[in-house]
Amino acid sequence: MQTDTVYLRRHYASLSDEALLAIDETELVDEARRIYDEELAQRGLTLAEARDTDAPSFVDRPIERPDDDDEELDGGPEPDWLKDAACPASFVSRPGVEAAQEAAAARDALLAAGIAVYVSSGEVEPEPDPPTQHEFRVMVPGKWMLEAESVLDQKIFNREVEGQWKTHFQMLSDEELRAVDPEILFGGLRDRIERVTRAYNEELKRRR
Repeated sequence: MQTDTVYLRRHYASLSDEALLAIDETELVDEARRIYDEELAQRGLTLAEARDTDAPSFVDRPIERPDDDDEELDGGPEPDWLKDAACPASFVSRPGVEAAQEAAAARDALLAAGIAVYVSSGEVEPEPDPPTQHEFRVMVPGKWMLEAESVLDQKIFNREVEGQWKTHFQMLSDEELRAVDPEILFGGLRDRIERVTRAYNEELKRRR
């Protein structure tokens, strides 16, 4: 996996001690782990402190969106892998949506997981009347597309889905809520997990 070491060093350096210790080092790839260890050593922190901290793990700790909607998202020169890149997420500016902040949050989540990322932006064709819209495309090496989607689900999108489900359940009457069949409601999710797990294990077995 190709890691954006320059940005990752800058990202770790920008974190508070508490936020740095909250990172689950077991979630990091080797290069990201090395940079993480260097930042800990530079601050005189230890992994024992990281494990003893009450801060939530990487999966449970939300990425904070920057306050500045105009945060610089320019990733510098285009990386060599961009010609074979995949786009696990894109964000389009529209009323009530801070696309730049959403893209920055996605970028930071992927970098924290050790996945190389490049954010490209451009104008999209607006509907009649609305102002010009901007799209931010979060790009990763093609071979890490599925891993990137999983990270973004955990760090960003699943929280939004949870909120939607909470709102839906709150709108149901007592009788309607009790009538919900969990086997039907969660069946699709369970089936997807089982299928992906099976596909992975079968491929591991095939290569032995």
